[in-house]
Amino acid sequence: MDRETHEDLTPAEADAAGPDQPAKHVTRREALKKTALGLAGGGAVCAGAWYLLKRELDRMALGPGGGAAAGPDPGACLSATAPSSHPASAAAQAPAAVPTQTQVFKGGAPNDQVWQQWNARGWVKEASHYLRLGRNVQCKLCPNNCLLEPGDRSRCRNRVNRDGTLYTMAYGNPCSFNLRSGDPIEKKPLYHFLPGTQAYSVATSGCGFRCLNCQNWTISQAFPEQRKDPTGEEFRVTPPRLRMLTEARYLRATLMPYDVVVLAKYFGCPSIAYTYSEPTVWFEYMVDTARLARREKLRNVWVTCGYVNPAPLDELCGCIDAANVDLKSFSENIYRRLNSGRLQPILDCLTALKKRGVWFEVTNLVVPTYTDKPEMIRRMCGWLLKNVGPDYPLHFSRFFPHHKLTHLRPTPVEALVEARDIARKAGLHYVYVGNAPEVPDGGNTCCPNCGKCVIERAGYRILRMRVQGGKCPHCGTKIAGVWA
Repeated sequence: MDRETHEDLTPAEADAAGPDQPAKHVTRREALKKTALGLAGGGAVCAGAWYLLKRELDRMALGPGGGAAAGPDPGACLSATAPSSHPASAAAQAPAAVPTQTQVFKGGAPNDQVWQQWNARGWVKEASHYLRLGRNVQCKLCPNNCLLEPGDRSRCRNRVNRDGTLYTMAYGNPCSFNLRSGDPIEKKPLYHFLPGTQAYSVATSGCGFRCLNCQNWTISQAFPEQRKDPTGEEFRVTPPRLRMLTEARYLRATLMPYDVVVLAKYFGCPSIAYTYSEPTVWFEYMVDTARLARREKLRNVWVTCGYVNPAPLDELCGCIDAANVDLKSFSENIYRRLNSGRLQPILDCLTALKKRGVWFEVTNLVVPTYTDKPEMIRRMCGWLLKNVGPDYPLHFSRFFPHHKLTHLRPTPVEALVEARDIARKAGLHYVYVGNAPEVPDGGNTCCPNCGKCVIERAGYRILRMRVQGGKCPHCGTKIAGVWA
């Protein structure tokens, strides 16, 4: 999916950045400065946010194995963490409750003071897709189906039961968004959807998974209160005010759906990407923004793990134009161990997207000892061919050590090439290798009929674009995708 860390490193550089290197001491002030300023043009979640959140997240139960949700990581945007010394900060306001066996945070809803502050900002909204069960509620957004008593918080950390009503706390308060330009659409990755364009990218915190290998755990496993500061003067982000952003203002920044659309148009982005964490768990913010974007002739891109219930997915399909779905493995057992989720809902998501006519591409992160088994890859490719057909692209992405899997080595390039060969032999037409510049043709698009290269890529850059009217210029075969 939409990843950042180590993507462009050589194997030697990746090894040098791995877990064997001693940790460098950095003060909290230095870390926050690096996060909020140094990342404004080149990345969002890295050393600064990691340092500031590590102490808080390490002391909290994060679910099975203590892992974090899988998800895309921010790039070309700003992300910061509320200073722990602030009265409404992560340390002061992060719920002390820990998840139960059902993975909800018992008693984890914010106190009255924080609730009033977030209401004043407009950062809460009644949730959609839930059941009222007396004073209890059941969230029906994703297959976790969290059952919440009053005062409880959902597994994704974003939804709370307050007096018998389910609310989202992830609305108009993104913790990561583009400041200077959009992201290359190829970064999501989407290779057959408006290639060469940029997508304005936005994210709040939260995810319903607990992936051991998450590159973005500092936002996917954060409470909204850990990423935003509702005290002080509100800062509404508009194009003329971008240059006025400071660390403190960023933490207080509000981007309502209308603001996101305005910024996307300001940067000349033909699409908006809901990405970096897991957009499904900030459903209301994503859908409201996507509907406004549609009215302004902008496209909407959903970068997701695909863990969503049928009813909200059906609603979402009415306002999105493309998706990248992270098919993390093809084993229920590995989904439980690596991601604390289930496989079948993701497969159902893929078939539903096809049925609704939403363009999508699939990413499979090849994690050594977990998802690198040739037989599993062969079964996955066979399922894709049979159930969605040969024309939806499949991206095999290289794993680098992160979060709870720092003891593993990066995926061998040979394993990625073997995975690509398996997929091609299975009959899939468009198979790519990501995060591995050692594979020179890993990002090239070839005609499934004549075999000639029709799009040549280097990383996120398009070197040569030969597709004409959605067809191969050599033999006239249709190249599947959305080209205009």
